[in-house]
Amino acid sequence: MKSEHIPKATIGRLAVYIQVLENLLRDGNEVISSEKLARACSVNSSQIRKDLAYFGEFGVRGVGYYVQELITSIKQSLGIDRLWKCALIGVGNMGSALLRHHDFERRGFKICAAFDCDPDKIGLEFEGMEIVCPTHLKEQAPELNLEIGIIATPPDRAQRAANHLVDANIRGIINFAPSRINVPKHIPVEYVDFFDHLYGIAFQITLGSD
Repeated sequence: MKSEHIPKATIGRLAVYIQVLENLLRDGNEVISSEKLARACSVNSSQIRKDLAYFGEFGVRGVGYYVQELITSIKQSLGIDRLWKCALIGVGNMGSALLRHHDFERRGFKICAAFDCDPDKIGLEFEGMEIVCPTHLKEQAPELNLEIGIIATPPDRAQRAANHLVDANIRGIINFAPSRINVPKHIPVEYVDFFDHLYGIAFQITLGSD
């Protein structure tokens, strides 16, 4: 990797590149030019070259990119060339939907344990997993090699869920709860808030109607 200071927007675009490249490979495309890849990803070819340059040299002049090779290289650069085991806290509507989303494992992430503090849910089996009280997370994390925590609780329980994940030495957290959490600086946190996108769409529509 050429730089440790990679823009977050670049990481987001790389995820799009992987998705597009996998679709191209599935359709039988083994090689693609930077121009065609750019059109498929809705960016310009110079942006693709700039994004990939953070991680090394890719492509063959006059030929383009070998699709499978580029997929493998991007996944290695992002650290998703292996399986990441995840713990989910909160088996409500959002959490249940995430557990049913079987595309996780295909993309390198597997929810291996589900936790909820609701006594009516504890002990139930959901998608092949027994729902367990979060107080047992600390003992289960090393047994299951859990590294990423996913919070899908109501907002008032998000911090408590984060505390359980920190105590269990989880290495990173995805927070779907509409609430900010406090964790040690060495634990990266990503917030997923659908309202951010709704606000963005509403603004663009409003801007376009002026």
